[in-house]
Amino acid sequence: MSELPNSLEDAIAQSRLATQAALADGYTRLQVEFLFPELKHLLVAQDFLPVFAEYESRLKVFLADAGGAALARRDWADAPFKILDIGTGRAASLQTKIQPEDEIFLFVAPTSVEVPQMEKLCQEIGDRPLVILNPRLEDSGVVGIGYAARQIRDRFLSTIESCYYLRPVDEETAVFRCYPGQWEVWVENSGEYQKIAELPKKPSGDDLDFILMKGNSQTTAEAVPTKKPSMFKSLQRFLKALSS
Repeated sequence: MSELPNSLEDAIAQSRLATQAALADGYTRLQVEFLFPELKHLLVAQDFLPVFAEYESRLKVFLADAGGAALARRDWADAPFKILDIGTGRAASLQTKIQPEDEIFLFVAPTSVEVPQMEKLCQEIGDRPLVILNPRLEDSGVVGIGYAARQIRDRFLSTIESCYYLRPVDEETAVFRCYPGQWEVWVENSGEYQKIAELPKKPSGDDLDFILMKGNSQTTAEAVPTKKPSMFKSLQRFLKALSS
């Protein structure tokens, strides 16, 4: 059973294992999220890249824009794979971005602006596996509001499996998922973190409010809360130091 990590390094290591397990189980559209402010996305991606070591040049990495792609090419000068930007150009350019020899794809920190173009790229990718790392979508209501946004959410984003998710709701509460485990809610209690709920789906805001209000498991009445030392605050400090 996976537990809350002690550091960002531990979280990335957990996410690599979760991603490998999901790929081995046949999932082809995966998402990994560390929902912390001011994360340095290229540094996180660099530590996540060993997931794809066996693919070498058959991996293709996409950054949100041309500036991000240029930074990645500078920082990963010796990388065997190609680094491109998602862009927001015309569909005619899609065929040049996705090649037959590409076997697996990594999208790093796309925003809601790139989602329509990313959907088109994924149509070109087809059944080949892809991983979306740290998408920056939640603050913008996933992809905005209105009918077109709901269409994209239902048609595209709903096809993606979240294989790793770590979000501190506040200094005492965290939502966590590490594939193949379920979604979990952890709360600090008397100096220890206690898992108070396991859910088959990601809890909504209302779900989370209800769970925290009840303060007990939403699974079976026989479920025994799992505790671990209170390390999430040290993780917060670690992240703050990392982003400074």
